[in-house]
Amino acid sequence: MKKEIQTLLAPGPVGPYSQGIQVGNRVYVAGQGPLNPETGTVPETIEEQTRQVLTNIQNILTAAGATMDHVVKVTAHLSDLKYFDAYNSVYEQFFSRPYPVRTTVGSQLDNILVEIDVIAEI
Repeated sequence: MKKEIQTLLAPGPVGPYSQGIQVGNRVYVAGQGPLNPETGTVPETIEEQTRQVLTNIQNILTAAGATMDHVVKVTAHLSDLKYFDAYNSVYEQFFSRPYPVRTTVGSQLDNILVEIDVIAEI
């Protein structure tokens, strides 16, 4: 049985999808962009955007009763792979060992530098 996960501490969906879905002990978090839900603004730098994206994910996981330590899989999209090192320096502040498995790819994104989705096991 699917259970929808929602929080006002992360941006609401802009289409027909959920912020998160819990199925059993697994939580799937939809791709999150860097929109700050409190201010409605998007930070400028890759570091600030990565921090906001991961904060949005963290807030959705919290609403599901999970933490970043529960994340087992990360998929990250960067608008340009030249941002990888800066993105990675912020990313590692949100996760501890053993790190989740991860795929990071260059993608065409709509006016943002980074989008990330995760799967967590609680």
